[in-house]
Amino acid sequence: MTTIPHIIADNKIPYLKGILEPYARIDYLSPEQITAETVRDADILLIRTRTKCNHELLDQSRCRYIATATIGYDHIDTLYCQEKGIDWKNAPGCNASSVGQYILSSLLAWSKHNQKSLHEYTIGIVGVGHVGRIVARYCQLLGMQVLLNDPPREDAEGPDNFVPLDEICRKADIITFHTPLTREGKYPTFHLGNDHFFEALDKTPLIINTARGEVIETEALKRALKSKKIAAAILDCWENEPGIDRELLRQAFIATPHIAGYSADGKSTATRMIVEAVGKWIEENIPTQNIVPPSPIREIIDLSGTSYPLQTAVWESYTPFDDDLRLRKSPETFEMQRGLYPLRREFPAYRITGLPTEETSILKELGFNLV
Repeated sequence: MTTIPHIIADNKIPYLKGILEPYARIDYLSPEQITAETVRDADILLIRTRTKCNHELLDQSRCRYIATATIGYDHIDTLYCQEKGIDWKNAPGCNASSVGQYILSSLLAWSKHNQKSLHEYTIGIVGVGHVGRIVARYCQLLGMQVLLNDPPREDAEGPDNFVPLDEICRKADIITFHTPLTREGKYPTFHLGNDHFFEALDKTPLIINTARGEVIETEALKRALKSKKIAAAILDCWENEPGIDRELLRQAFIATPHIAGYSADGKSTATRMIVEAVGKWIEENIPTQNIVPPSPIREIIDLSGTSYPLQTAVWESYTPFDDDLRLRKSPETFEMQRGLYPLRREFPAYRITGLPTEETSILKELGFNLV
């Protein structure tokens, strides 16, 4: 661009301040402050999922570029942007490892609750993109039987590695959703988990949703829990966020406020990706080496003498229990809990000592540093 661009940025995007200032005039606003009035003279928007980029926000704006620090982009009206000549970019895969960490930690909680080893379970993964692939790898490392369902990938790659959804309904002890939210097209995912889906289950599986709340129909899920068509639900995503269903909150085995992807590593990756995208769009080489998360509070995990080294190592890096407790105690602060989310680092940020030899290969494959 020949003139200095004006950027409006969500003030909850971490590690961003000071990075773009030499290249643009930038204002940091809360999601509630990003309105049609405040974006009127913005050239670029840097957002998260809470900002709906549609005609109501943008009709009177000169904005021509949107970058969202998220994997998903269902909050961007892409058809409207195409019509108006507004370019946009998301951050695919930015928090995939973070969600994988959340899933593994939660699966270990389910295993402990049932006093049953994870290698005895069959897991069905619905949606095998960036996140689904990592979840599949983690589950295979633990010896789980893994079934993959991804119709768009099956169309592109062939059927060899995939199974239809009805096979997952018949065979899976655990079903986890990792699809984007789509309402149109050949394979819409809106309310994919509906009454028909739950009626098709042969087993009584655990259901996990870390994708989008609207992928599972709330009332159908509550009915499935009450009728014991499913054993339990682990929910990070909810319909009508932040106004989540209180009855479903009480029913859930683990309930968290849409933070599965909220590791500091995932956030810094997302920020780095959108800064690089903005740099490319304004034709500036913007340095990103300072976009790094802080070190974990306790970097060394000592497994000496522990009876459950894998569980201990994973839970030392992250457990969902504190997040679950906070949400149950104060569901009305759902949005604040996301905005003030505490530091969380992924497996590669930790060094492990006192490691039993039988767990070495698994922990190394998960990314832990072995001392």
